[in-house]
Amino acid sequence: MTTAVDTPALVPGAVILDDTVGARGPWSAIVRAGDVLTIVDLHGNQAVDSLLYAADDHAVRYSAAATVAAQRNLFLTTGSVLRADDGTALMTLVGDEVGNHDTVGGACSQESNTLRYGHHTKHQHACVENFLIEGAKWGLGKRDLVSNINFFMNVPVDADGTLGIVDGLSAPGKRLALRAEIDTLVLVSNCPQINNPCNGFDPTEVRMIVTRPEEER
Repeated sequence: MTTAVDTPALVPGAVILDDTVGARGPWSAIVRAGDVLTIVDLHGNQAVDSLLYAADDHAVRYSAAATVAAQRNLFLTTGSVLRADDGTALMTLVGDEVGNHDTVGGACSQESNTLRYGHHTKHQHACVENFLIEGAKWGLGKRDLVSNINFFMNVPVDADGTLGIVDGLSAPGKRLALRAEIDTLVLVSNCPQINNPCNGFDPTEVRMIVTRPEEER
């Protein structure tokens, strides 16, 4: 395992929250409008599965289809606006040291692991379980889970629509920054997958830093 890099927030400001999410673990927080969430890939090549909800109305939630259609691009990078079905802007990717994040690969589950990798993987913890565990703290259940974002995950799509999960483009200490456009509940699974290269077959911890830009407050 590569030694972790102690990297500050990508967008400077007063630190509101600074958490380390353990390998394979869940995380959640409400990021207030105008605040910025920096996600740090501490050891490199770690997928961070993420869902977004309006903090005061969980029915307003991230939509992969609306986001992709609005930006006319499958992939996320600086300038991408993460939108709900009704077009509401939830968060904007205002900084990105990697340049490409996945919108179509989905979240691993015990069921999909069994289908893709064999029945011997049935017992393995997966992102859907992380989302359900963490989402329950906010009154969210299985029906509230939608297509998610996979930050730091590399899923190239060929001209014929074929896609695959391959080695990531990130590296130790690489960061991205998300500005909340409204008060936004961020739900994360620090992906526990060990059967494909999305985590380099070795899930590792990540860091979540919320800052409040001082010039705006």
